[in-house]
Amino acid sequence: MNYFFTFLLQPILPLAILLGCLWTNYTKINLKRLTWLTLLGLTFGALFALNWLSGQKVLLAFNSGLITLYLLFFLSQFSRKTHFALFWQTIFAFIAGALWASDPNIHLITNTDVINTPFLLNLSAVILGLMFCIFVVGWLRILFQQAHASNQFKMIRWVLMSAVIVVLLLPLSGNVLLSLMKLQLIDLTKLRLSYVAKVNDLTNYFNYINSLILFILIATFAWKVYLPRKAQALAESMPIVKRQKLALQYNAKRSLIFGASVIFITLASQLYWDRVASLPPALSESTYLTMQKDNAVHIPIESVRDGDLHRFIWVASDGRAIRFFIINRSDKKLSLATVFDACLLCGDDGYVVDGDKLMCVACGVRLFIPSVGKPGGCNPIPIDGWKESENEVIVPKKSLLAGANYFSTVMEIEVVDPVSLEKLTNKKANYRYDYNDNTYFFTSEENQNLFREHPENYVASENAPQENE
Repeated sequence: MNYFFTFLLQPILPLAILLGCLWTNYTKINLKRLTWLTLLGLTFGALFALNWLSGQKVLLAFNSGLITLYLLFFLSQFSRKTHFALFWQTIFAFIAGALWASDPNIHLITNTDVINTPFLLNLSAVILGLMFCIFVVGWLRILFQQAHASNQFKMIRWVLMSAVIVVLLLPLSGNVLLSLMKLQLIDLTKLRLSYVAKVNDLTNYFNYINSLILFILIATFAWKVYLPRKAQALAESMPIVKRQKLALQYNAKRSLIFGASVIFITLASQLYWDRVASLPPALSESTYLTMQKDNAVHIPIESVRDGDLHRFIWVASDGRAIRFFIINRSDKKLSLATVFDACLLCGDDGYVVDGDKLMCVACGVRLFIPSVGKPGGCNPIPIDGWKESENEVIVPKKSLLAGANYFSTVMEIEVVDPVSLEKLTNKKANYRYDYNDNTYFFTSEENQNLFREHPENYVASENAPQENE
């Protein structure tokens, strides 16, 4: 839900700020006509993006068109004709709908063909985001009209529009440059790619930039409008005039409070997404295991029968951290599943329990816990050859090594050159050799060759550990 609210504000809030500046020049507004034009613009913009906004030529034309429209909008502010304002309201609504619908994650608004709770929550977030942007338009119009008597504050409107348009133009220029390079109309260079990457990354900070711009605006409003009105109200002695000036002061104060609320909501939603909602679920702590004399790891059944996900790590002789978990699939009887904490489709990001389901951290797919242990899809990869005795779960070393390639984490461990018996670390060793399900590391190529020719002479030595425990 937070995603759809936050990422709707990123492209649409700047447009709302521009529309707020636009309607400042007009005292009479036909709200009914304005509402219909806005809805039509949003609808056609979304349909355009969903059906036709694809392909480099179309994207080049669309982004070039946006640059042209933003510049024309700025120039049109020297005119105060109502039909111009209605035209820009419709155009900006169209742009807002197109930008929102072009979000690559818009399909996540629902993952089913029925109306369910997640869909309603996500749809509510979109509606709230649109209402919030409409509120910003109205608030800015009121704020600027309250400050119309201040000649110095009138310049702030132009500064505000200029700042927002520059922020909008930078990513668009990167998109145009990228399309030109993909269409091979200009050469692909390191400098151009660097520029594209930097300006496109700017969109992730739109809400922070807009909040900063609005903060400067309300700070200027407080300095140029609110504080002078407060001073005038305090200095006035005539009761009737004093009440009028207190009313003006109260209206200015209310505008400041509304502005602070807009900034707070914008920042809070973006910060919550960046610091909380966008982060993958944290994996529970893993228990490190050591290989026993029978070349297997042993886990007491009593410690894993409670229905929670119990995560374990065994570090192989090459430092590869092989992670697996055990979970009881039934709350009525003992039905253990022992699986690798990895997915064939998504990699080794792991799994967490989410309510009564198991969730893949990488893709967010939720699985029924009773299905854990079955191969295929996004299910965790089953471990072959594990056994369940009366008191223990026993996982053979060969079964764990079979899943080593599913994991990317290699831990730095201390190892011993089996030839010279010198100590070194696996990550700093330049020479290695795999033999009999173990990896051996060497300080020199000579030692590696000696081991390769007669490994049995060195493996049999008790002084040379065969694996890290």
